[in-house]
Amino acid sequence: MSLTLDVLRAAARDIAAAVSSGQMSARAVTAAALGHVDARNPQLNAFTDITRARALAKAAAIDAGHAPRGALAGVPYAVKNLYDVAGVVTRAGSRINRDNAAAATDAFVVEKLEAAGAVLLGALDMDEYAYGFTGENVHDGDSRNPHDPRHMTGGSSGGSAGAVASGMVAFALGSDTNGSIRVPASLCGLFGLKPTYGRLSRRGVFPFVASLDHVGVLARSAGDLALAYDAMQGRDGGDPAQAAREAERVLPLLSQGATGLRIAVAGDYFRRSGRPECFAAVDAVAAALGATRDVVVPSAAAARAAAFVITAAEGAAFHLSRLRQRPQDFDAAVRDRLFAGAMIPAEAVLRAQKLRAWFRGRINALFEEVDIVLTPATPCRAPLSGQKTIEIDGADVPVRANLGLYTQPISFIGLPALTVPLWTPGEHLPIGVQIIGPPWREDLILRVAHELERKGVAHAPVAP
Repeated sequence: MSLTLDVLRAAARDIAAAVSSGQMSARAVTAAALGHVDARNPQLNAFTDITRARALAKAAAIDAGHAPRGALAGVPYAVKNLYDVAGVVTRAGSRINRDNAAAATDAFVVEKLEAAGAVLLGALDMDEYAYGFTGENVHDGDSRNPHDPRHMTGGSSGGSAGAVASGMVAFALGSDTNGSIRVPASLCGLFGLKPTYGRLSRRGVFPFVASLDHVGVLARSAGDLALAYDAMQGRDGGDPAQAAREAERVLPLLSQGATGLRIAVAGDYFRRSGRPECFAAVDAVAAALGATRDVVVPSAAAARAAAFVITAAEGAAFHLSRLRQRPQDFDAAVRDRLFAGAMIPAEAVLRAQKLRAWFRGRINALFEEVDIVLTPATPCRAPLSGQKTIEIDGADVPVRANLGLYTQPISFIGLPALTVPLWTPGEHLPIGVQIIGPPWREDLILRVAHELERKGVAHAPVAP
């Protein structure tokens, strides 16, 4: 097997072990990964910026002993282009931002990954200002699903999903406001983690909705999720929303699996409005875990509606000056939703916030009875690129608004959640199941994901 093929399919932990031991040079790993980017990116449009010189310089420094050989030594990764990368313009998928100066420093979590020895290959495509679920972008082009480029990646972290699923990088950073990590992970067949709100620092990450924004990671295994997540943890005074909690490492806990956990399947709202394959995937996961209990997540539909209100209102308030000064430079679909958000009455936003507090209390009570809740991640497999509607329950509904059907109520109160990928025999596209835990228990959801991977139920192959 060639070095290039090894690098493209290897887990991050295996690459780091090979580089740290001297069995493989960081430069060889980086050169192989960059070669694959050159070969695949023209078709998949995952990268908007390739930081070739930086990557090769970092790899050389690792090999020479001038840069850390930490837990991610020599591992190639990339970041959604709303993360600050020194020397790169943080365009956030927009036309307007590309007039800004290049970032002077890296985002906090990028600094943490660099300190662990990871090698940054570049910045990745996304929906404009992270306001979308499809991975489509009128300025930079649409990201394409590596398993079938006729289909969308999902978004807004579409380039992140495409880069990992195609083997261009071992893992990638995304952001998740209403489902923007979990949706593309489902459509591209990846493991995607959204930690608890406030767990990881957002300093140096271009915002969308401050009270809903999370940073997280997509990878091809639960172990690589845990490895990257652990490296990104750490207190940072530069993000006022970050919780005052010390790092809580999860990688050493994965081997505990799902033993002893009280696992339930969400019914009612989470058993409606999806295609049969999304419910079949949940059933397969429940069977593998021996989960027989059903629970109801109270008022999930109302929570989703309130999340729409808060997203639109906060997003519009943040972008108001850009809307006034350069409305013609927005994606028309994004601009119209932001304009609508600017007209939402304050009373409606207040009601949404009150429901948020009530909903959080009800869900916290639910997690006194169970440890894990299973739901679909998306209502269907990846639609075709450019597809505007999907058929659900006999009706055609908008793709953009409904891909986050099952993720929005969870982001709304900041619960930790991740997507695991499942494959149906005879189908060439995957679909994901969402694993949800109580606040600050990323360890539990990652343990369950690792158990499903160990049993062969969930897996994330590199796209051919």
